[in-house]
Amino acid sequence: MRLCLALLFFLFPLSFAQAACPGKEITEGVYNAPFCVPKEVKRIVTLDPLITLGLLIELKAPVVATPYMAIQDAGILEVVNAQKMVDLGNPKEPSLERVAALKPDLIIGSAEGHAPIYEQASKIAPTVFFNHMDWKKYLQQLSVVTGTEGTANEALAAYETRVAAIRDRMKDKDVTVSTVRFAPGRFVVFVDGPAAYAPFAVLHEAGVKRTAYETVTDGTIVKRPDWEELANLDGDVLLYVSASGFESGPDDALEKEVIENPLWQLLPAVQNKRAHRVDRVAWQSFHGIASANRILDDIERYILADR
Repeated sequence: MRLCLALLFFLFPLSFAQAACPGKEITEGVYNAPFCVPKEVKRIVTLDPLITLGLLIELKAPVVATPYMAIQDAGILEVVNAQKMVDLGNPKEPSLERVAALKPDLIIGSAEGHAPIYEQASKIAPTVFFNHMDWKKYLQQLSVVTGTEGTANEALAAYETRVAAIRDRMKDKDVTVSTVRFAPGRFVVFVDGPAAYAPFAVLHEAGVKRTAYETVTDGTIVKRPDWEELANLDGDVLLYVSASGFESGPDDALEKEVIENPLWQLLPAVQNKRAHRVDRVAWQSFHGIASANRILDDIERYILADR
């Protein structure tokens, strides 16, 4: 197989990105711009098994392969198995031999995670690696490269209607909200700001107010407070995720370790019994409209319904 891949690279020494583009080009938010959008896409490989895979499934795009590692959402995994997608192994080092054997029309990946293999991938098929961007903008960009704009617009319209209704209800709610993820030996706080990770961008769009510590104006995505700095999470309501790693088995033990600590017990929301554990899948493995709606569910359940 390695010999076949080598021969493929020899026969097609120029990347698809270097060929003249007969159609639409994308220049914003892509690695090694511009990217020439293929006219017809019937076989897609995504090197990202998280948000990209989830969005492509929601767009009903014809995905034939992805790394299975890191897929935590049972619904996504069910679709992957039902469609018999080929497993590409580790998302950080996906098997390009398997990709080449599939003869895809399009390869999609992350500029941050896959830039080192761009040249090899682009010799196999048209390849687009996206930069980090707002999740809704990303959905729209994916719809352009896969020819599914109609599906994307319909899904976003329904989401916009719901989030607008929740935002209107939040105007009458005088409450601040803190969030934190428990991880082995550390805490991770995803902040509210211009580069916010998708679930927390949904919080912002729904009108949820975060604390001063959790709000930024620069490109910060996360803060990593120690136990002493945890006191900055002084919101009226506290939403937390216990995520010990890829496997969820140790999550309960990790939660017990944290919430029994006296410093955790000092947080205002904890003392007022307004601290709530939320699902790790939607909040840490966000994959599209379905995940966004789960975030909105939690806003209604734990913030709007909170006393």
